[in-house]
Amino acid sequence: MSDMIAKLGTGIVLAAALAAPATAGSIERRPFGKMPDGTAVEAITLANAKGMKATILTLGASVQSVVTPDRAGKPGDIVLGYDDLAGYIAKPNFFGATVGRVANRIAKGRFTLDGKEYQTPVNDGPNALHGGTKGFDKVVWQVVSTKGGARPSVTLRYVSPDGDQGYPGTLTATATYSLDDAGNLAVDYGATTDRPTVVNLSNHTYWNLDGEGSVAGAMGLKMMIPAAAYTPTDATAIPTGEMRPVTGTPFDFRTPTAVNGGPIPGQGGGVKAGQ
Repeated sequence: MSDMIAKLGTGIVLAAALAAPATAGSIERRPFGKMPDGTAVEAITLANAKGMKATILTLGASVQSVVTPDRAGKPGDIVLGYDDLAGYIAKPNFFGATVGRVANRIAKGRFTLDGKEYQTPVNDGPNALHGGTKGFDKVVWQVVSTKGGARPSVTLRYVSPDGDQGYPGTLTATATYSLDDAGNLAVDYGATTDRPTVVNLSNHTYWNLDGEGSVAGAMGLKMMIPAAAYTPTDATAIPTGEMRPVTGTPFDFRTPTAVNGGPIPGQGGGVKAGQ
């Protein structure tokens, strides 16, 4: 049977404000520790010519750190990640991880494909979350290639065998992270399978654009989402199928609004926290 191919892409744009000469970026690989079974974990740091660095772990093909200069040239780490491997093992929290085979929840861990029902492990109340009890975030990916130059990149691969976490088909997933001198950090996902299956890869990075250690955290940051409706969920976080207007709810981000629901100074509007 010819391979079925699915390609997914996520682009993350971050502006590195510090001017610098146009020189080539760089890549650094270093050990990051060993898993309980002895499997080695690596950290790969991509750096551009303007002082921005992104560190990717082979554990979960995860974004561990993104350090970028602010307007004054002061560098800060703007994503959540542990400083050592022990943190990721003790309290995973999906920090920066590639999640799959299926990101988000599958109700009761069951789905039907081509008339056959499949059961995946439930790990979030009655539902399956982010691939099950051992999703793609908890496995060590292989470094397939690295590339230097003006847009340094690293490509990682994980082969999920047929029946892994209850999913059919052998699935080969890839994640390519790249960083350019304009401050664009991008991740491109790909997947091939040898039989019909389901796949929905995503990145689970937590961002705080005020930087690590900021007093207010990320809750005061401004955000815009041009969506007029949202999808309500049941008590177990499964969408009900209904579409509701965002007007008058904490989900209304059609104008610049603080994450915590408060109004942006000088712009008015907003939704009070707790509404």
